Amino acid sequence: MTRPYVLLSVAVSVDGYIDDRSAERFPLSNADDFDHVDRMRAESGAILVGAETVRRDNPRLLVNSGERRAARVAAGLVEHPVKVTVTDSGNLDPDLRFWHHGGEKLVYTTDSGRVTATACLGGLAEVVALGSAIDLGDLLDDLGRRGVERLMVEGGGRIHTGFLEAGLADEIRMAVAPMLIGQGSAPRFVNPGEFPGGPAHRFHLEAVEKLGDVAVLRYFPKR
Repeated sequence: MTRPYVLLSVAVSVDGYIDDRSAERFPLSNADDFDHVDRMRAESGAILVGAETVRRDNPRLLVNSGERRAARVAAGLVEHPVKVTVTDSGNLDPDLRFWHHGGEKLVYTTDSGRVTATACLGGLAEVVALGSAIDLGDLLDDLGRRGVERLMVEGGGRIHTGFLEAGLADEIRMAVAPMLIGQGSAPRFVNPGEFPGGPAHRFHLEAVEKLGDVAVLRYFPKR
């Protein structure tokens, strides 16, 4: 059994924020970058976001391009990747768009959170308990057993931090937007943590691409 390849995908401001403090999602990317993200979604077996991102952004997390969806079907895949979320509490709103678009949905939670998540969602998603606490390595093992070869992680900061602290990220795709958020309490790409190798560990920079006014950096943390 092989764990999926883990790609962390994030858009950040020049000062490292992924959003501002307003109730609405702050647009950091542009149309070219959104299309590139859509292509990466189409190449993935599953897309993962944390429960807080599901609540805050109310995303659909779909492959938007009809041509890309058709190519997936022609290759013997389902139209959309599996949608995955992670929650300790299991407290999830069944009316959010995440549950009512696309195909298969998975919820990874704790033993105690499983009861709450199942009661909240009914048959909208498969709920998987990972024990008394969520271990992201166990989550990847389960996805591997389900045949997922490539996992795209789209946030938020707590989830990205967890994968990086555990040394489980194979690649980071960072789109840097030409703006400054400057709000100290706004969410960042990663939270403080103990990361493998500490500050002395330098990632391998594989590529830099210009998409309109956005710079896309591809890092490989394990090299």
